[in-house]
Amino acid sequence: MDRETLERNLGPDNVITTFEQMANGERKYKMVSADGSYYCRTIASSQGGWQNSHFHNHITEFYVVQSGWIAYANFANDQTLEIRVMGEGDHIIVEPGVHHNLYMSANSVIHTIKYGLNTHSDWSASPELDSVTQALMESELLQTYG
Repeated sequence: MDRETLERNLGPDNVITTFEQMANGERKYKMVSADGSYYCRTIASSQGGWQNSHFHNHITEFYVVQSGWIAYANFANDQTLEIRVMGEGDHIIVEPGVHHNLYMSANSVIHTIKYGLNTHSDWSASPELDSVTQALMESELLQTYG
């Protein structure tokens, strides 16, 4: 959501709530503040799948798994692929500049908090990471990293 749309639709506490149905079937329930901080409850589709790889220049993301499991993938500083399978109650903090992606198992639920500067437009695609993660199947994630 761009800043102009956000400001036009803010509620009395400078917060807007939205719903978004993603192309991969995920459902996202969001609360976004005028200062750009952001909370999102994401419910995976009935089939599970990868999100889109990305990075942020100025914001930090905090992910926590409520139910099901996810795989968190990122490029380490030397561009080495790291993958971690996370279950209920597990969490991770993603610092600015880290290329990352999530695989959400069927019907899993996560919570995401984003904070920092410029959260309205601080999302950049990472085709380099997508080229690696999108080919990884659920069975491979569980067998190799689970």
